Amino acid sequence: MNRSNTDSRTNTVEWRLLDWKKIQTTVFKLQRRIYQASLSGRVRQVHRLQKTLLRSHYAKLLAVRRVTQDNRGKKTAGVDGIKTLTPSQRLVLTRKLKVSSKASPTRRVWISKPGTTEKRPLGIPTLEDRAKQALVKMALESEWEAKFEPNSYGFRPGRRVHDAIEAIYNAIRNQPKYVLDADIAKCFDCINHELLLGKINTFPLLTRQIRAWLKAGVMDGKFFPTEEGTPQGGVISPLLANIALQGMEKEVQTIAERWPGRRRVNLKALTLIRYADDFVIIHPELSKLTECKLAIEKWLKPLGLELKPSKTRIVHTLDNCGDRKPGFNFLGFNIRQYRVGEHASGRLSNGKRLGFKSLIKPAKEACKQHQNRIASVFQTHKAAPQAALISKLNPIIRGWSSYYSGVVASETFHNQDIQIYAKLRRWTKRRHPKKSRTWVNQKYFHQHGQRNWVFKDQELVLIQHSDKKIVRHIKVQGTRSPYDGDWAYWTKRGGSYPGIPKRISQLMKRQRGKCAICGLHFHVETAMEIDHIIPRSLGGEGRYNNLQLLHRHCHDVKTRHDRSLDGTRDKSYLRKEPDAGKLASPVL
Repeated sequence: MNRSNTDSRTNTVEWRLLDWKKIQTTVFKLQRRIYQASLSGRVRQVHRLQKTLLRSHYAKLLAVRRVTQDNRGKKTAGVDGIKTLTPSQRLVLTRKLKVSSKASPTRRVWISKPGTTEKRPLGIPTLEDRAKQALVKMALESEWEAKFEPNSYGFRPGRRVHDAIEAIYNAIRNQPKYVLDADIAKCFDCINHELLLGKINTFPLLTRQIRAWLKAGVMDGKFFPTEEGTPQGGVISPLLANIALQGMEKEVQTIAERWPGRRRVNLKALTLIRYADDFVIIHPELSKLTECKLAIEKWLKPLGLELKPSKTRIVHTLDNCGDRKPGFNFLGFNIRQYRVGEHASGRLSNGKRLGFKSLIKPAKEACKQHQNRIASVFQTHKAAPQAALISKLNPIIRGWSSYYSGVVASETFHNQDIQIYAKLRRWTKRRHPKKSRTWVNQKYFHQHGQRNWVFKDQELVLIQHSDKKIVRHIKVQGTRSPYDGDWAYWTKRGGSYPGIPKRISQLMKRQRGKCAICGLHFHVETAMEIDHIIPRSLGGEGRYNNLQLLHRHCHDVKTRHDRSLDGTRDKSYLRKEPDAGKLASPVL
């Protein structure tokens, strides 16, 4: 037998038999030590632990698995044209993975911005560079999670859009305020490299590697050098952008400390909330908000950044501000206060009526984009079977309604359902122009449970936006981080996020936040999938008692076993229910 084929098969088996539980636990413990050292300001120890992590074979294995198996863009090729790796090739990449001062150019891809005709450039690194970036991100992220400001929410583990929206609500619910709604122009493309590297302030080897990625250039038909910015599309790019913008909240707090009056009152009245390159500054006085805007523009200038005039404006939450109507849009939500009578008015903790109510709703532009997307599905499924249309619409409706399920969205959900129903009536009539309306209705609309006029076939039912219950989101606490080791807190939050589907939430709570196979806790950034314990091909049903929640890589392993079954199920590879005494075991 050919020796290379034998080695390949050996490597394939070796990859599949790796003890991922031990690997993840070991790496997480190291990351937690980096976080704790950074929190207490021990810089030399942070750097020593980071060097240990970058040399760790376990960390390299995790980095390779993330970019080749867990990442949704795992089949996107860089300039080398490589899209996928076999288990044998993953092991080879792991062995040669080494932080150095070399990097390949990124492949530029242009994608459309939602709701506009503009296009955004993405830089796609090679698989090897992506694995290196994932490895470096493990070391840097755990250090900077101890440094990031409490009101920074974008591209951070354990923090979501809904946390930023809830922080805005908390800032305005008791008092009408002015809001600076701002956006940084071409943030990822214009960051000053040397200032960014100075902010990172890490040891020389890591500095050289990050500089190599920043200076690698892009291929877009021909080679273009990069003298500024971090390419969007890289694994580490969002973290670098967050590091570059670190200090913005401290800057406005420094300004507030200089204002006349009590320092504590000034700091409490001023709020800056940032999600990636979008941010808002909130204060009850217009003049002080204008001062903050000028200070932020001055602070951004050395970074090579500036505010985008078309997306930067000052508004009031309750009244008109010049020719601008009250309220503003942020991350697809509309935030505004409404004057109401005494019975509907919001109240202070002492029971005093405010005379207004703060409401957060889905933005009109977001509703319009959603309906346009649904209309395009109807357009491409004119001749498709009813089941195909339902299976295409359900994920769109479920995802959109889950995103807005933490705000005042009941009326919006009802209006969305009305518009979809009108589209369904046109779709059914067009398919049967010579049939009566009664015949068409009887064919496509049926009773389901206690509801009539439900669009369904024999197996699939079209869900409605209004099926989603409105549940208020609970904001993440202050400077909490997944690296602080409080898994009772993080598992509870993982099961209550508005963006998590009901089945995943229920299964996560039932499994106490652990994967049913490896027994490890789900990390807040973990890719997870729902699995049928008895496969559907063998007669398994879709009920809760036949469902379990798994890591994506654990699901891949089980699927291979399921496909190899010949009528009998081998459960020897399945792990027993984890011991209740190990609920707080750490996981990456």
